[in-house]
Amino acid sequence: MPRYVRARQPGGTYFFTVTTRDRVPVLVDGAVRDALRSAIRETMTRWPFAIDAWVLLPDHLHCLWTLPEDDADFSKRWSTIKRLVSQRLDTRFWQPRFWEHLIRDERDRAAHFDYIHMNPVKHGLVQRPVDWPFSTFYRYLKVGVYSEDWFDLRTNLDLE
Repeated sequence: MPRYVRARQPGGTYFFTVTTRDRVPVLVDGAVRDALRSAIRETMTRWPFAIDAWVLLPDHLHCLWTLPEDDADFSKRWSTIKRLVSQRLDTRFWQPRFWEHLIRDERDRAAHFDYIHMNPVKHGLVQRPVDWPFSTFYRYLKVGVYSEDWFDLRTNLDLE
């Protein structure tokens, strides 16, 4: 069995990809979303962390978390979240592992932040990030980080 070496930095910001086993498309179902939301809240009360960005797709999710200054144990948090969701739904659909990336600097953070919000477009689920309801895009739209036409502006800039 391969041994994964994970980057661990107390107080770090991490990008995660978590998938369902065999890419079963269940994550946007109402009961699964409710169980996931509840599991995250319960986990956060025991082991705090900040969710900086999030997107939920049918068979996987991406997110950015920032951990407390004295803590680097994201594995405990993901293990708890997955276990609680499985218990609440009385089923196991998670892939056993997850992928993480330690954010190195502001440029890296910005790239992953945009990647998260662009992911529904990348997978052909919607035409624009604003059209996908299971994302923190709306949180950042409200505070002016993004505009509704951010994708259109970005696409036009990329073409020039």
